[in-house]
Amino acid sequence: MDKTDQKILSELSKDSSISIPKLAEKINVNSSVVYSRIKRLMKKKLIERFTIEINNKELGYGVKSLTGINMDSKQRDNIIQELLKIPGVREVAEVTGRFDILVTMYAENLNEMYKIVSDNIGKIDGIIGSESFIEMKTRTKQMPYMLE
Repeated sequence: MDKTDQKILSELSKDSSISIPKLAEKINVNSSVVYSRIKRLMKKKLIERFTIEINNKELGYGVKSLTGINMDSKQRDNIIQELLKIPGVREVAEVTGRFDILVTMYAENLNEMYKIVSDNIGKIDGIIGSESFIEMKTRTKQMPYMLE
């Protein structure tokens, strides 16, 4: 991967809907080069898919939580399946550290988040305990492949 590939990844990560001619103009490379580079990046699986970023707050999801869960490892598959059935649960990640899994959840407000945790997660057989972390503010930084 060279600087041109890095520029392509950087621009696509900002706006995956950008047209190839516009992207080519922006990074000062011929359109056919950009097209072939994107195809090659996809073939190498450096680009897995093109997607959108949704504004959850505008959709009414004002609260985001990361919930750490300790569980009976013998029931892992069932617990993960049950978690993914819960409305508001977006991601379940198996992790190292003091928790077995981290669950990313969205809710309209704190009361709805409380209901998700107590009425849904708390009733799944095999869950030993949980601790929720409500997101207050998020700051992001560019990944290393992005150029300044």
